[in-house]
Amino acid sequence: MNIRVESSGNDTFEVTVEGDSITRHTVTVTPEYWHKLTAGRVSIETLIEKSFEFLLERESNTSILASFDLQVIQRYFPEYQQSIGKRLSLSA
Repeated sequence: MNIRVESSGNDTFEVTVEGDSITRHTVTVTPEYWHKLTAGRVSIETLIEKSFEFLLERESNTSILASFDLQVIQRYFPEYQQSIGKRLSLSA
């Protein structure tokens, strides 16, 4: 899977996932939530990319919501915040 993240302004990002199907997603991330998860160690784009890697291990790109706030992941996958912290420390 190829994941591309592009800022579209105002805490909003367009994410394209290329796999068997190409999907596009609109994701919002508040600066506060980004800082909570990363302590400012990685870019918001990296956080989103790693978050999509997390999601793609659990569901297909066609099952991922077309538009959502990054905080919603925690509601569906309670292990998200702990897992993303580990992913980011490995890639930092």
